[in-house]
Amino acid sequence: MALSSLRRPERQKERRLSGAEKAAIVFLCLGEKRGSELMKRLDEREIQRITRAMTSLGVIEAGKVEAVMGAFSDAVRNGSGVVGSAATAETLLRGFLPEDQVTQLLADARGPAKETNMWAEFSALNETVIANYLRGEHDQTAAAILSNVAPDVAARVLPLLGPQRMEDIIERMISMEAVPQAMMRQIEETLKSDIMADASQPTSAELQQRMADLFNRLDRDLFDTLSTSLEERVPEPFNAIKQRMFTFDDLSKLDPSALAQIMRQADGDTLPLALRGAKKELRDQFLQALPQRSRDMLVEEMGIMGPVRGRDVRQAQSVLVDLAKDLAEQEIIRLPDSEDDELIE
Repeated sequence: MALSSLRRPERQKERRLSGAEKAAIVFLCLGEKRGSELMKRLDEREIQRITRAMTSLGVIEAGKVEAVMGAFSDAVRNGSGVVGSAATAETLLRGFLPEDQVTQLLADARGPAKETNMWAEFSALNETVIANYLRGEHDQTAAAILSNVAPDVAARVLPLLGPQRMEDIIERMISMEAVPQAMMRQIEETLKSDIMADASQPTSAELQQRMADLFNRLDRDLFDTLSTSLEERVPEPFNAIKQRMFTFDDLSKLDPSALAQIMRQADGDTLPLALRGAKKELRDQFLQALPQRSRDMLVEEMGIMGPVRGRDVRQAQSVLVDLAKDLAEQEIIRLPDSEDDELIE
């Protein structure tokens, strides 16, 4: 679909481009290689302003691009316009800046997260309804949609699409660097008209983290089955995603004081239910982190629970993992790094 069919003439006419936005258009027209070379000559403050403008630029019609570019009008006219997004800014910046500085610049450019309800509303739909909708969509479109819904929703929807299609869609989700803005806008307008028209694109690191969160919530046996296939089909990106995963078994890498903090946050039957399905070594680690009286009470509670459903156990374990992540974000505990996950006494 041509970008011109997606623009809103009334809004475009009223909007006046700032100096930073005009500079961003110039860099987009120059392309990654020449744009990177030129940006090397700017100071950090100028780079920040242009990056901020580029991440929120959205679709700019050809007429406005021509007005900004002047001498480049012929080349711009052939391309119908340009698209500015977080993904294009990220690609350009990686041409000459180190990883940590790119991450910081993009975070500064985005600023406070915008309130967007369209994807939240779509995620709230029953997973069967979402799966039925996706059955009529192309795999690439389904991958783009599931990359934007909550990871736990995507984890429930994917198995409903069947084994082969689930693998095909997951492979596309892993390999997807960034969805073109025009395509995302068309998808969003199809799902719900005029909601989140200016949705920002996630960076490659954010896409990997979303996939890691999705895999964390998949059934363990299902993930093990998928891993064999994905390691053959997309080995490098899949390995990068696995490095970002944090599962229930990874709690074994925490020290006793961290485990005690997690257990204090657990409500109701969450703890005994989670430990009923845990490996003996990990269950013993949890118990040893408790005072003797609390340990005896927990063992007794697990003993009188009777048979429990595997799905309930996995849900309880997922709650403990989420508690661990929340405590880590609050800097109450420290999660092990993938590069250094051994504890040294």
